[in-house]
Amino acid sequence: MYRKRQLDPSGKTRRLTLTAVALLPLAAACGTDRSGSASVGAPPPVTGVHWNVESVTVDGTTHDAPSGAHVTIDPGGRAQGNYGCNHFTAQAEFDGDRVRLGDATMTEMACADEPMAFERTLADTLAAGALTTEVTADRLTLTTDAGDTVRLTEERPAELYGTKWNVTALGATGADSTTSSLPGPAAPHLTFDRKTGAVSGNLGCNQVNAQATVGDGVITLGTPSTTRMMCDASLMDTEKALLRLFDATADYRLDHRTLTLTSENGTTVTAVANQ
Repeated sequence: MYRKRQLDPSGKTRRLTLTAVALLPLAAACGTDRSGSASVGAPPPVTGVHWNVESVTVDGTTHDAPSGAHVTIDPGGRAQGNYGCNHFTAQAEFDGDRVRLGDATMTEMACADEPMAFERTLADTLAAGALTTEVTADRLTLTTDAGDTVRLTEERPAELYGTKWNVTALGATGADSTTSSLPGPAAPHLTFDRKTGAVSGNLGCNQVNAQATVGDGVITLGTPSTTRMMCDASLMDTEKALLRLFDATADYRLDHRTLTLTSENGTTVTAVANQ
């Protein structure tokens, strides 16, 4: 059962022991056939897939998931994801098309009432016992012995080129390593164009264009050409930070739908694919 707890906005991680968490049954469909099984063909793979949680149905009532609730399972049986507010990691133990979770950890962040309520519902459902998995095309259904269900949909990774990357955080590396979210009004974004070898977008206030050469894990951004509007101080601060990416080479890492840029001068930028 889910235990109520005091939530620490600092995001500290604590160790949990759960009898069974439904998100882990995702990997069960990838288990090898056991003697006596009547499987006809292999089901679609579930490991290495980003599964968005769509809804949880308990006692006939369906609860829609907040944006961001998801899970992935790697081929080694390590699960990670988000319950709707808090992130989690765990190890899966498989038994046919059913699975149990052990050695699980999750963060303890506080969120708005709606995602926290969904998180409690999802956690209770996932801890109700081993779940049965059913994969159909790009959809996954997890079912408890009591008939409650968790429904998930595959979300494919974003491509570097042609994707509108919404900047969500700025930071710096080194001794003064910090990361901060953007001020409320700021909505900077970047889009890389393979055909023209350029990047365009918005820096928080002004529009920007520059050459962009993509190599093996690195992106070299040329001299930026921008409009010349003046905005609130917070937006101009965001813009100044993003301009430090240009006239420089940055390492880039693409993780499903998250892009991280780390410039030679220590500037880090995190962006997510536009929904």
